Amino acid sequence: MLPLTFAAIALYLAAAALLARPVLDGREAPRAAALGVATLAVLAHAGEIALAHRGALDLHFFAALSLIACVIAALTLIVNLWRPVAALGVILFPLAAALLAIDVFLAPPTVPLALDWQIKLHVTLALLSYGLLSIAALLALLLAFQERSLRRHRMPAFLAALPPLTLTESLMFRLIGAGFALLSLTLLSGALFVTNLFDQHLVHKTVLSILAWLVFGVLLLGRWRWGWRGRQAVWLTLAGMAVLILAFFGSKFVLELLLRRSA
Repeated sequence: MLPLTFAAIALYLAAAALLARPVLDGREAPRAAALGVATLAVLAHAGEIALAHRGALDLHFFAALSLIACVIAALTLIVNLWRPVAALGVILFPLAAALLAIDVFLAPPTVPLALDWQIKLHVTLALLSYGLLSIAALLALLLAFQERSLRRHRMPAFLAALPPLTLTESLMFRLIGAGFALLSLTLLSGALFVTNLFDQHLVHKTVLSILAWLVFGVLLLGRWRWGWRGRQAVWLTLAGMAVLILAFFGSKFVLELLLRRSA
């Protein structure tokens, strides 16, 4: 298990360093090599998670953070097959390495809970929706920086590696659309399969998830009906993501780390 952990961390950092070359020395990033290294990092990360928990889903706070990081890194590589977003790895890959290291070396040991296939489906949909919307939120931040840089006529090398502003915005909305659809299925599967949906531990997640769903739904409606874009779209995307983070991890943080109870 530890060899996979060290391998994943080293590969994540190596991939990020390769992608950061335009910022560090002005030379073009060896994108293909970086993506190959990042793919190996994701595989090692996924292997570590599978071996550590014997194929079970561990949704305790730090384990969930590591799992989410692995999913987001994998989705970034998949999205990059259609649009050049590999530059996001400069931020995402070191973060994934850090969350993996915290889970393995610093987090207290946990025991995964036994989950039925219905709950595993619900969790899988939730992870995919969270991953896509997380990438969209990061693109929203970079979109804001792109617009600011264009107004100042100064484009950093890192931002220049992203698609043009209009394509970045288009990709952001496509990811939000896909994430919104998966979030809708997550809420639907929760209503169908989670029998204790309104217990004390889950009511906060349910209410906040619905609120995030409404924010992203309003954003997509505004985009379709009134052509919302720019700062308005960025702020709504970040607001929806902030609510979703609270829904996924807020109650877990309070229950597990502050109250020392199982979420």
